[in-house]
Amino acid sequence: MAAVLRLFLRPASAARRCALLPPPPCRLRGARGCSVGNQFQYLAVQKTGARQSVGLIQLNRPQALNALCQGLMEELRRALEALEDDPQVGAIVITGSQKAFAAGADIKEMQNKTFQESYSSGFLAGWDKVSTVRKPIIAAVNGYALGGGCELAMMCDIIYAGEKAQFGQPEILLGTIPGAGGTQRLTRAVGKSLAMEMVLTGDRISAAEAKEAGLVSKIFPVEKLLDAAIACAEKIASNSKLVTAMAKESVNAAFETTLSEGNKTEKRLFYATFATDDRKEGMTAFVEKRKAKFTDS
Repeated sequence: MAAVLRLFLRPASAARRCALLPPPPCRLRGARGCSVGNQFQYLAVQKTGARQSVGLIQLNRPQALNALCQGLMEELRRALEALEDDPQVGAIVITGSQKAFAAGADIKEMQNKTFQESYSSGFLAGWDKVSTVRKPIIAAVNGYALGGGCELAMMCDIIYAGEKAQFGQPEILLGTIPGAGGTQRLTRAVGKSLAMEMVLTGDRISAAEAKEAGLVSKIFPVEKLLDAAIACAEKIASNSKLVTAMAKESVNAAFETTLSEGNKTEKRLFYATFATDDRKEGMTAFVEKRKAKFTDS
């Protein structure tokens, strides 16, 4: 489906990049940072922001509209692990091209799979890596976010969309259903009725419709989307990384558990912040009317 379409990534104009790993990949429009690379074939990975505190991952499989093949998802796992382990990085942005965030899973890879093969190998199980990263992840979605692409965006913590973005779960048109959380995360995000309509018809929704339904946080002009996502990530990264991870865990508890259990998680993590130097510094700075200087940011 996606493989028959063609696009070419536009070169970026920005030039302030610093290496995490050798050699530098292609540059991204709107990014101002330094390149990270480990012989990635399907990704461009960089650190960006004024303090190099944002990890920036671009899906880079233009001939297939960034269709999520096994190789790309394995590289994404490795890139996320590298950025998770980097103490300088406080937040991560995942993006695609202006035409497609990701047009879906690679249908050619899936076409001849059997039930036995899929079940015994745990097909798509590794995709959950995105949702287990402790650092906040922002999906910057331009163009198509369909099938696995929509599922990938929903695994992230915040979704920013370009004004021409389209979201959908069209698996029903291929004789199958979403297999990487589409029926679950979409329903929690937009409610049963709209999720059911999208999953059962394969129809897409626009960026404006996605924002109205609660799937998307903000919408930006196409050319300003990446800058906006990086700015948000920089703001997040300026806070305590430890307390940010606690806050993310607490919000996710609301998404995944009952109200009672979520409140218990929140209280536990709230109390835990009082054992941190950053909580003490933050409150002291507030009382002294100065900017907090967190130890890990």
